[in-house]
Amino acid sequence: MITSESKYILTLGLAAFVGSLVMTVIVKRWAIKHDFVDRPGHRKIHTHPIALGGGIVIFWITMLPIIFAATAAYIWSQNTPPDFIPHTLAIHIPGLSSRARLALILLAAATLLHVMGLIDDRKHLGPAPKLLVQFLAAFLLVVVGKVRFGFFIPNPWVTSILSILWMVVIINAFNFLDNMDGLSAGIGLICAGMILSAAWSSGQVFVSSLLVLLMGALAGFLVFNFAPAKIFMGDAGSLLVGLLLSVATIQTTYYHQDPNLSGAWFNTLMPLIVLAVPLYDFTSVTIIRMLQGKSPFVGDKQHFSHRLVRRGMTHRQAVLTIYLATACTGLGATFLNELSPLGVLLVFIQTLLILFIIAILEKQ
Repeated sequence: MITSESKYILTLGLAAFVGSLVMTVIVKRWAIKHDFVDRPGHRKIHTHPIALGGGIVIFWITMLPIIFAATAAYIWSQNTPPDFIPHTLAIHIPGLSSRARLALILLAAATLLHVMGLIDDRKHLGPAPKLLVQFLAAFLLVVVGKVRFGFFIPNPWVTSILSILWMVVIINAFNFLDNMDGLSAGIGLICAGMILSAAWSSGQVFVSSLLVLLMGALAGFLVFNFAPAKIFMGDAGSLLVGLLLSVATIQTTYYHQDPNLSGAWFNTLMPLIVLAVPLYDFTSVTIIRMLQGKSPFVGDKQHFSHRLVRRGMTHRQAVLTIYLATACTGLGATFLNELSPLGVLLVFIQTLLILFIIAILEKQ
């Protein structure tokens, strides 16, 4: 049986998808007209200029509805909700209105990264200013917005530092993934779906809405971004995707957790398992570059996807392989809340074994 909440989520996702399709076409034409394009280079795989601006689509499709909904929910919480709001959704209005402050802080952090990304897409900023803005955005969310992990570590300073570092790592992981047509957007779509299964099953309307909007935005954009890409998201999009997913992983919890089941381990391991493949790419590339005496933030062709291509895959095959690897590792995280601590540990070990198999197969 499809509930009113399910219809709401499906409608929201479909609207985001259609809006993303339409807006991507508009932004693509605007980008070409104003020479906002990514030109071929020594570490680029495309041979002609490709429109940038996909990040603009992702930003507005995800942020505008969240702000509108939070504002409306706050107003309706002070008055009787309109008749067109189903009762099954109206009962969530107080909870959503309580997230209005978080929505504003999320908007501020997302805007910081998005604007910096747009500037970088145009002028190619160095790693220092980009990292500074990333830490500032994470600081806003963690310290001001109180978005931090609910670890079994009681010290709020420790959990705050770990949460900030987690956000910055995931932001850069998706920025690193944006190296091949459809890769960062597709992986973001898969990871968002995995996290959504946990957030929705625990009744977290705000987080679920954010993830559905992100999935719709990425799916619509991916129609034009999958190889051969007609538009790129650029840093303005990849940084934003990483930020939203990092926030979603921190905010996703199980309110009705059986104390005999995974408990706090769920909050610790679920993000690591869902984002195992992006973290594998980020970690492996960082280690390779550092061993070569290079900055981890200087782009090259040593990413997971590039290594698969050197093994004989086409670009499409490499991207689809990484999609499948992400789905394989992420699926285990969707039922962690139903497992005992031993079961959770076994899923985590399974994820590590999958990554070891990937490392062996793609090793040159």
